[in-house]
Amino acid sequence: MASFGYFIKKEREKQGWTQTEFGAKIGINSSAISRIENGAKKISKDKLSELSNLFQIDLQEVKDLFFADKFATEAYENKCTEKVFVVAEDTVEYLRNKNSIQGEFKF
Repeated sequence: MASFGYFIKKEREKQGWTQTEFGAKIGINSSAISRIENGAKKISKDKLSELSNLFQIDLQEVKDLFFADKFATEAYENKCTEKVFVVAEDTVEYLRNKNSIQGEFKF
């Protein structure tokens, strides 16, 4: 995937919607849609559920694409090596384990 904006553009086009039509459905003006699709602007995470419904794609998949793009962009802009992705994966695993262990001790 090129970017989350590109994902939005491709899904919008699959539906046959113009930027104006899509913007009206999601409550964003067409110039903002253009900037989102071109990567000049990020869509709010508050819109992910709406995107999921409009595109008829599982919300978890939309969230995964959104946050993967956000993380990859941040890593690229900060000139991180690819090791950052391995460290991030390890950190997520740690957080999952930590939260599940703590959850077992709740009374």
